[in-house]
Amino acid sequence: MRKRVAVLCGAAAVVAATLAAAPVEAADASYAAKLAWKSCGTTDHPTLQCASLKVPLDHDNPGGQRITLALTRVPHTAKTYQGPLLVNPGGPGGSGLSLAGFVASTLPKKVAAQYDVIGFDPRGVGKSTPTLDCKPGHFDPVRPDSVPVTEAIERANLARVQSFAKACGTKYAKLLPYIDTVSAVRDMDAIRTAVGARQINYFGYSYGTYLGAVYAKLYPRHVRRLVLDSIVDPSGVWYDDNLTQDVAFNDRHRALMAWIAKYDATYHLGTDPEKVEAKWYAMRASLAKKPAGGKVGASELEDTFLPGGYFNGYWPYLAEAFAAYVNTKNADPLVETYENFGAVDASGDNGFSVYSSVQCRDAAWPRDWEQWRADNWATYEKAPFMTWNNAWYNASCAFWPTKSLRPVNVANHKLPPVLLFQATNDAATPYEGGALTHALLRGSSLVVEEGGGNHGITLSGNACLDKHLAAYLTDGTVPRADGPVDAVCKTLPDPKPLTSKVAAPSAHGTALHGLLGFRG
Repeated sequence: MRKRVAVLCGAAAVVAATLAAAPVEAADASYAAKLAWKSCGTTDHPTLQCASLKVPLDHDNPGGQRITLALTRVPHTAKTYQGPLLVNPGGPGGSGLSLAGFVASTLPKKVAAQYDVIGFDPRGVGKSTPTLDCKPGHFDPVRPDSVPVTEAIERANLARVQSFAKACGTKYAKLLPYIDTVSAVRDMDAIRTAVGARQINYFGYSYGTYLGAVYAKLYPRHVRRLVLDSIVDPSGVWYDDNLTQDVAFNDRHRALMAWIAKYDATYHLGTDPEKVEAKWYAMRASLAKKPAGGKVGASELEDTFLPGGYFNGYWPYLAEAFAAYVNTKNADPLVETYENFGAVDASGDNGFSVYSSVQCRDAAWPRDWEQWRADNWATYEKAPFMTWNNAWYNASCAFWPTKSLRPVNVANHKLPPVLLFQATNDAATPYEGGALTHALLRGSSLVVEEGGGNHGITLSGNACLDKHLAAYLTDGTVPRADGPVDAVCKTLPDPKPLTSKVAAPSAHGTALHGLLGFRG
């Protein structure tokens, strides 16, 4: 870990040469809206309030078309008020409305009571309007096998992604130029203005870490406190980051295979992780020929097991479905697990439409399919689990109808102390992203979960991590140490099989990962 950090620190100076410089300081929004907060009427979080805010579609044309952002808030109750705490679950394309209630109820009561915890659906997402849904049913089963071992399979997958890109361009030609990270960041500053705050506090997971870093770059004087958990590598947005993900997800998948082998008495798939993995790929080959229940083919199997790379609390469910299919030829548990973890509903269609729109607009992607083919086959050779699945998930960007922007150089020395959290074995946002961001944000503090592989690690049951989070949100205290990291927390134990009498995975962890979703 130390060697990797040292190399990345040396690379930090290079990043500025390849990324776009941000404005020195964007001007405050020229208007202040009065938000009409009212009860959301939710039983899980009865104090959660809802409101909406109109913002310009094009912030450079404030008198033009307006769009509406959906907001939620759990208001502060303490005499000591520390301002708004905006929260974001990532994506891009993730809804943040429910996250406000979760964060407010999961933080220590004395801490949460000092903040207005504010969630929001970014432009195009969920209850914000207009919403994007480029091609409903894009992920309906059964899709072509993700691995293009024949020209016919490659053509079928290419046709799907080209059709999706064309549908987005046809339906949303006037919107797509404004569905991007910088526009979402300017929306966040409009929220700041609307709530009457001079500065905001911000807490983002996953893609939300990039959103927060870009906000801090554009509006450094508007940042009071900044928490980034499971951190995007800002030097690789987004094509290179996806290739890096592929290797990390393959490692996490192999960790799952080793966990299953450890519990052979439960799953009866063998004690050798490599042989267990071979059985998984044999299952994949079988499903490619005959999808389970007419729903779970090879690509859908990958979709089903991908969440295991985000959160090990899902491992027992995935293992049971795997074992039932292999040992008893019972496909029903696999179909059920796909429907719970892998299937995409209407909100997923919306999220994917925004995900694609933001990532394809944010940064340049190769437009030459030959490069995609070469890069992904090279990665597949060492990381077969989800390389091609991930490639097709993002390949619409090769054919996207809008021009790409240049990524923002998030290097920043104008901020108060920033608190960063990163697991060493995170697959969705590999460790290097956290280490590099630590180097780029001068004065930041990096807390590492040693040996952890989950994506989204605070408010997920690890008391050591949460102690640092609570201290920071209480009075701005961050850990400091010599060396590349400032504090190290041990990871939580892996889960036990569902048949075990040992406690199930952390309830907070399960709830959090249900809100964060997958892919972003």
